[in-house]
Amino acid sequence: MDTTLFTPQESPTFFHCIEQTNDHAATMDMQSNNNQSHTSTSRSSDSTDHHLQQLPSHASGKWASRLLKECARAISDKDSTKIHHLLWMLNELASPYGDCDQKLASYFLQALFCKATDSGLRCHRTLSSVAEKSSTFDSARKLILKFQEVSPWMNFGHVASNGAILEALDGDTKLHIIDISNTLCTQWPTLLESLATRNDETPHLKLTVVVIASTVSSVMKEVGQRMEKFARLMGVPFEFNVISGLKHLGELTNEMLGVQEDEAVAVNCIGGLRRVEVQERAGVIRLFQSLRPRVVTIVEEEADFSSSKDDFVKCFDECLRFYTLYFEMLEESFFPTSNDRLMLERECSKSIVRVLACDDENSDQGECERRERGRQWCERLKEAFSPSGFSDDVVDDVKALLKRYRAGWGVVPPQGDDHKSAGIYLTWKEVSVVWASAWKPSKA
Repeated sequence: MDTTLFTPQESPTFFHCIEQTNDHAATMDMQSNNNQSHTSTSRSSDSTDHHLQQLPSHASGKWASRLLKECARAISDKDSTKIHHLLWMLNELASPYGDCDQKLASYFLQALFCKATDSGLRCHRTLSSVAEKSSTFDSARKLILKFQEVSPWMNFGHVASNGAILEALDGDTKLHIIDISNTLCTQWPTLLESLATRNDETPHLKLTVVVIASTVSSVMKEVGQRMEKFARLMGVPFEFNVISGLKHLGELTNEMLGVQEDEAVAVNCIGGLRRVEVQERAGVIRLFQSLRPRVVTIVEEEADFSSSKDDFVKCFDECLRFYTLYFEMLEESFFPTSNDRLMLERECSKSIVRVLACDDENSDQGECERRERGRQWCERLKEAFSPSGFSDDVVDDVKALLKRYRAGWGVVPPQGDDHKSAGIYLTWKEVSVVWASAWKPSKA
């Protein structure tokens, strides 16, 4: 990016305020957020009404998408005059406390500003630092559990993966699950309950959790203590191990995992593979293959930030499409003034900046965020594994899960362009949003 488009001398004052506002918002007391949200929404609504009147008639309706895409094209074209004008307008209209359009404008404005000023890595480091300092086990766990309560976005993958793992390891007495995910082990209590009620001998379970760079070690210590206590309650022999300190998943080795010859191994990746640098993904899949697992379960969100990474406008459009769906889902799942919803939306800001404003080759952040669609993961995985599919019982369990939530959710097999893919898709309003799959080693 030509950073001369914006020099410190010519950048309008509000450009500097964007980062300050977002950094401050990330550290604000949650109770204060709740008290201020009504006032902020009212003010931003008045501002929005005033500035929307200045938009051309064709820009009515979903104005955020139109303005954001136009700004992305201006940045791609290096049209500094247009960039200045559109960033100014977006800044006037955006609010993290407003409606869905205002929220999208707020978080994507930050990424556009970082892209235009070549400050993405600095901003991402700041957001990561703030997140780590404010992270506690209780707050993170409560947020995940509340999200799981109102939406199947996470639970869909948990239920599908647990079912496939239990079936693949049925009858074995020494189990070793290697967990590469970011859900603080909220997936495993139900699996422990299932193991405790097996008809045959209760197996010994070793759970090895590979910690991503942004997870604080004190949080994982608390997770381990909770898991060990629950396993004792269930009467399941249990061992909990954590592998931390990795800058990226490509540093993981067989020796770190400590797999024993007499263990039946399962590898569980929920949102883990997208954090691997694109050029390292084949190597990580080969590592999984070398473990000779009975099953590998993969769950990823259905978006493609990989194939378009060298085309800013195309990548921006896909990123905006995905997060528009996500924000609209949150809007329908939570109350308008929900602090939990606000925190989930804020968590997206780091990912949006990472995808749109950070150069992968020059990044030392460790978390890639380059999502791929199910069919793209299938192409990679088929080099080392064969799809094992989900049994009718597992699919029935997933369908039963969805009945607990409001209408609009569904589960479908691969269709259309994805018909050659494996796995199943979670849909929201008939749009695929999460992909889950199970794999077994290919026969030599």
